[in-house]
Amino acid sequence: MATALSAPLHTVWPSRWEPLGRYGPGLALSALLAACAMALGRLDGLQAHGLSSLTLAIVLGMLVGNTLYPLQPRVAAASCPGVQYAKQNLLRLGVVLYGLRLTTQDIASVGLAGVLVDALVLGSTFALACYAGIRWLGLDRNTAMLIGIGSSICGAAAVMAAEPVLRARAEQVTVAVATVVVFGTLAIFVYPLLFQLNLHWPLVPGGAHGFGVYAGSTIHEVAQVVAAGRSIGAEAADAAVIAKMVRVMMLAPVLLALSAWLARRAPKAESQGTLAVPWFAFGFIGVVLFNSLQLLPAPVLAVANAVDNVLLAMAMAALGLATPLAAIRRAGIKPLLLAGGLFAWLLLGGALINRVVPAVLG
Repeated sequence: MATALSAPLHTVWPSRWEPLGRYGPGLALSALLAACAMALGRLDGLQAHGLSSLTLAIVLGMLVGNTLYPLQPRVAAASCPGVQYAKQNLLRLGVVLYGLRLTTQDIASVGLAGVLVDALVLGSTFALACYAGIRWLGLDRNTAMLIGIGSSICGAAAVMAAEPVLRARAEQVTVAVATVVVFGTLAIFVYPLLFQLNLHWPLVPGGAHGFGVYAGSTIHEVAQVVAAGRSIGAEAADAAVIAKMVRVMMLAPVLLALSAWLARRAPKAESQGTLAVPWFAFGFIGVVLFNSLQLLPAPVLAVANAVDNVLLAMAMAALGLATPLAAIRRAGIKPLLLAGGLFAWLLLGGALINRVVPAVLG
């Protein structure tokens, strides 16, 4: 008679090993790609061009997903559950922990004018993306909104955070991230030139500090803000990063407002249980408030931020793995046209907002 000791392992401990067997391959592959991306992201040449580990992770994921997966269907099938888990659950946890980079003191440091500038740039850019993308270019709502969120808040991280709220497809997210990379990288080279022009024909007031606020309120990603700011100078870089962090802090309210707007527009039957509620946005706000108390020692905070970098990189790698290049090709040129128009607005409209708001507030 068979005993527990002689029974097959999967009948003795089915619940213990099943999650590891189900999610392990995909999580391991996502972690491997994330580690490679983070190693590449430390190279000086890539840092100088503002290519963060998040951007590199999605590129590596797409390379593997469009080369290894077609050749090894068993690998693709085995890793699928873990990849989906990383793309969804690890992303949400990463967004929550992202709040450890921010404090309410950051808002106070830029003052009312800085907060209002960020809010106006964000709101106008997102509204323009929705109107122009849908009405003029005929893009689907999700793609237009994702490009708008990525351009107006914090690039790839914002796009990924909005994905569960909009229930966007992987190719829609990847297209939006690609536009952020293209025009955010272009900004690294354009803004130092604009700073030199601003010295002779001052449109943005406040010298290096004022131009730093302008850069932080209009450039797509944090890494790109840092790269552009350092090309201008230390004073501009510091002001740019603070302005950018305040802009990042607006991510959670935007997601909550977007979720509420979608709930009102949804059919009654659909709104009774299928709409995504961004609970992780509340977690993000809670972590920001907790971090404002400055209770965590610096070493603990550094470890937490490092873990967050890994989680976000794994989520981006998983997104790349789940995105076929054919889906991006089907999107065509229209997403790039929208992102280019938004970039022009950030340059010109953002400069105008940065000039008018401080003058009005005195």
